[in-house]
Amino acid sequence: MIPSLKSFHFFSSSTEFLLPIFSFSGSISVCYEMASHVVGYPRMGPKRELKFALESFWDKKSSAEDLQKVATDLRSAIWKQMAAAGIKYIPSNTFSYYDQVLDATSMLGAVPPRYSWNGGEIGFDTYFSMARGNASVPAMEMTKWFDTNYHFIVPELGPDVNFSYASHKAVDEYKEAKALGVDTVPVLVGPVSYLLLSKPAKGVEKSFSLLSLLPKILPIYKEVLSELKAAGASWIQFDEPTLILDLDSHQLQAFTAAYADLESTLSGLNVLIETYFADLTAEAYKTLVGLKGVTAYGFDLVRGTQTIDLVKSNFPKGKYLFAGVVDGRNIWANDLASSLSTLQQLEAVVGKDKLVVSTSCSLLHTAVDLVNETKLDDEIKSWLAFAAQKVIEVNALAKALAGEKDEAFFVANAAAQASRKSSPRVTNEAVQKAAAALKGSDHRRVTNVSARLDAQQKKLNLPVLPTTTIGSFPQTLELRRVRREFKANKISEDEYVKAIKEEIKKVVDLQEELDIDVLVHGEPERNDMVEYFGEQLSGFAFTVNGWVQSYGSRCVKPPIIYGDVSRPKPMTVFWSSTAQSMTQRPMKGMLTGPVTILNWSFVRNDQPRFETCYQIALAIKDEVEDLEKAGINVIQIDEAALREGLPLRKSEHAFYLKWAVHSFRITNCGVQDTTQIHTHMCYSNFNDIIHSIIDMDADVITIENSRSDEKLLSVFREGVKYGAGIGPGVYDIHSPRIPSTEEIADRINKMLAVLETNILWVNPDCGLKTRKYAEVKPALNNMVAAAKLLRTQLASAK
Repeated sequence: MIPSLKSFHFFSSSTEFLLPIFSFSGSISVCYEMASHVVGYPRMGPKRELKFALESFWDKKSSAEDLQKVATDLRSAIWKQMAAAGIKYIPSNTFSYYDQVLDATSMLGAVPPRYSWNGGEIGFDTYFSMARGNASVPAMEMTKWFDTNYHFIVPELGPDVNFSYASHKAVDEYKEAKALGVDTVPVLVGPVSYLLLSKPAKGVEKSFSLLSLLPKILPIYKEVLSELKAAGASWIQFDEPTLILDLDSHQLQAFTAAYADLESTLSGLNVLIETYFADLTAEAYKTLVGLKGVTAYGFDLVRGTQTIDLVKSNFPKGKYLFAGVVDGRNIWANDLASSLSTLQQLEAVVGKDKLVVSTSCSLLHTAVDLVNETKLDDEIKSWLAFAAQKVIEVNALAKALAGEKDEAFFVANAAAQASRKSSPRVTNEAVQKAAAALKGSDHRRVTNVSARLDAQQKKLNLPVLPTTTIGSFPQTLELRRVRREFKANKISEDEYVKAIKEEIKKVVDLQEELDIDVLVHGEPERNDMVEYFGEQLSGFAFTVNGWVQSYGSRCVKPPIIYGDVSRPKPMTVFWSSTAQSMTQRPMKGMLTGPVTILNWSFVRNDQPRFETCYQIALAIKDEVEDLEKAGINVIQIDEAALREGLPLRKSEHAFYLKWAVHSFRITNCGVQDTTQIHTHMCYSNFNDIIHSIIDMDADVITIENSRSDEKLLSVFREGVKYGAGIGPGVYDIHSPRIPSTEEIADRINKMLAVLETNILWVNPDCGLKTRKYAEVKPALNNMVAAAKLLRTQLASAK
C-alpha cells in the first residue's frame, strides 16, 4: 500500500512551510526504494517562500543570512519529502536563487567583465548583478528556456574568458543533503548544452565557435566531479536538453568529444544523461547511446513518444533507461494504466533491473502541491496532479512495475480519468461548431497595412516617433491590497470600482504630464495578463497557490483550461471606456492574444492545441469588436508567448506558425481600417520567425529589443522589409537601472538606420508592472525626451 498522505509543518525563523510527507514509523528514510527518479523540483516553495525572501533581500529589508536560511529550509523540506515518498534517485543542485544556467556560469567563473568581479567564490552581489543588472551596468540577456515559460540567463562567452571554479554550490548542496541522511544525485547543466545555449559576448565575432571553448570548461567540470566523488556521490546527472534540437554533425561530435574527455574523471560514478522536451533524432540518439563513461539515459516519453521506437530498436545492453512517463509540464493526473503498459513494454527491452520510472522533465514547470488548493471543486481536483502528487505517481508506477501495485490507487486514478472524459463541463457543442467553421478562411483584413496606417493617422494625428508604453504600470502594495480585499469581500464593489478608477486617473494624468502620445490605463484591475481573462472565460479553472516560476522571483499562476472556451460577457470594455473618458489622447484597449493565453495556461490534453486556440481566438474577437463599438480606436492584442510555443524541431514549425498566426488574425479581422491593431512580443529570439510576424498583419508591433543587445535590428539590417508600425523596445524594464536620454536617443538612432522614420514607435521593452514609480517616472521622462530630441533633429535635417 502507498503510505497515507499527510502534511507536516516545517518551521524556520522567517517562514513556515507546509509540504506533504508520508506517515511511517522511524526517522526520515525511504519507505520503498523502488527504481524511481525525479528530474528536478520547483524551488519557490509551496507558498512562494523563496520569492518573498529574495525580494526582501533585494529591498535591503533582510540579510543574506535570512535569505540563505529560507533556502536551506526549502531544500531540506524538498529532499525529505522525496525520500519519504520513496524516490530512490533524488536530485540535488536543482535549487537556484535565480536560474540554473546562471548557476553554471557562476560555477565556471564566466562573469562578463562589466561586473568587475575579481575572482574567488562568487557571492550574491555579483550573482544578482548578472541576473538583474545594477545601478551602473545592465543585466545579462534573458530568454525562454526551450519552449517553456521559464527564462534563463544567457551566458556571454568569447575566446578571452578565463574560466575558473568559482561556485561550489553543487558540492555544497550534495553535502547538505547527505548531512540530512538523504543521498542525492547532483545535477549539472551538461558542458555541451551550456555552450550551445550561450552567445558570443559583445565585441566577439558572430562567427566565433562557442564549442571551441569546450577544452577550457571541461577542466572545471573535472574539478567539480572530483569533489563530488570525494564527498561520496555515486550518481551524477548531466542535463543535456540541447540533444533534442536539430543539431549538425559538428555539434553532435562535441558531445562525443566532451564525454570521452571526461571519461577517466567519471570512472567510479554512475552517469545519467538527461534529455527532455521532445524526441531525439536518430542521429542524436545514436550519439547519446555511444557516449563514453555513461551509465544511464533519460528521455521525455510524454512529448517524445517516437523515442520509444528508437529504444525498442537499439538500446545498449547493460545500461539504465530513465523513462520519463510522468508529465513535468502539465497538471493533469497521469493515466497510470497507460503509463504502466508503456513501462512494461520498455522493461521487456532493457531488463527489469535497468528500468527507472521518472518525470518527463523537471517539475519546475508545474505547480507545487494540490494539497494547498482550497477553491478547486472536487471533480476538477480529481483530474489533477501537481509536483507533489507527481512524485507519488512516479513511486506508484515504480512499485507496480516491481509487483507491488496499489490496486486502490490505480482504481481511483482510472475513475478520475473516466470522469474527465464524460463530464458535461468539458464539452460545448456550439463552441466546437463555431471553431470548426473557421477552417475555410484565412481571416485577413481586406485593406493592406499601408492604406490602413494612412487612414489611422488621419484619425489619430500622431507625431513622428510616437511614444507609448506596453500596458501595465507599477502594481503598488496599496493596489494589491485593494484587489485582495475585494476578492475576500472585505470591501464593496462600489469601493473597489472607486479605488481602481482613482488609480487609472493617476496613471492617465502621469502619462499626460510626461507627454506620452498613446496612453494605457495601467491595468490596475488585473492580477495577471492571462489569469485576468481566464477568470472571465468559460472552460477555465483557477488555483490559489498554483504558482510556477517564470524568472528570478517572478512567478505566474497559469489558468487550467479543462473545457471548451467561450466569452459570456465583455471583459475589458468598462475599464477601457472609463480610461478613454479621462483623456483626449488615444487610449489603448489592452487584451491578451489567444496564442499567449494558450501557451501560458495549463492546456487540456484531450484535443489538439490548435482547436483550443481557435476557441480562445473567437472569444477575443468578440471583445475586440465590443471595444471598437465603445469608441476605442487603438487595441493592443499581446502575443508575448507566440514565439515560445514554436516547436523545438524545425520540421514542425510551419504547422504551428500557420495556426498560431491564423488565430491572431481571427481576433481582429472584423474591425474598421481606422481601428489600429497593436501586438506585443517579448523575450524570445524572433529573427527566425520574422516572416510569420509580418504575416500576423498587425498595424503596429512593439517588441523586446534592448535587453537582447538589439539583436532584433539585425533582421532589418539583413534586408527584411517591414511596412507596418514597429516599436523595438528602447530600454529594459526588468532591471531597476534608469537609462539616460542620450542612451535612449542612441538606441533610436540605431533603429532609424534600418527602419523608416514613419513606421518607428518609441516604447519600453515590456510592461511596467514589476517596477517602482521611482524608476518608471524618470525612465519614461527620458524616453519621451529622447523621442522629442530626435524629432527636432529629423525636422532640422529636412
